[in-house]
Amino acid sequence: MPMDNVYTGANGTLTLATENTPEGQDAKVAWAAYSKTPDVGRVTGVEIRVQTVLREYYQIGQRFPVSLNPENIAISGEIDRAYMNGALLFLLLGRGAGPTAVKEPYVQPSFTLKLQLNDPAVPANKAAIELKGVKFMTWGMDVPEDDFVMENVQFKALGISVIDSEKPPKFPKG
Repeated sequence: MPMDNVYTGANGTLTLATENTPEGQDAKVAWAAYSKTPDVGRVTGVEIRVQTVLREYYQIGQRFPVSLNPENIAISGEIDRAYMNGALLFLLLGRGAGPTAVKEPYVQPSFTLKLQLNDPAVPANKAAIELKGVKFMTWGMDVPEDDFVMENVQFKALGISVIDSEKPPKFPKG
């Protein structure tokens, strides 16, 4: 059945998974200290961006490009969270976020982030985006006088995959 319903943030879950690398093992330790589940919980404002640099090629005497050449791909985004327990800061700084100084060098934690949207009308329909090799880039905290305390992290990722219940396109081999 085609996925033609619209979603709200209430239809989604955001989970973290560790990778089998030294960076992934540090992420596993940091997350396990604060949570028994891989769900990030209480998030809002999740943004994922994929930017492909396209370079135009112009021939002499032509005003319009004759080709667009794809170049570097950058995957980034941000997450807001109405919670504060240090887990996201440990996922950014790793061993360096502890109260005692740790001698450098040490790795920055890396993990897989999965955003899944469930269709409430058709529970079998699920759409998911999986980001691999995610590292947090910035962390911030907002303590307003009359609103919720919010954490914010920005991240970059090495790869992105679409995982949904619909059949993916089959591209010709080449």
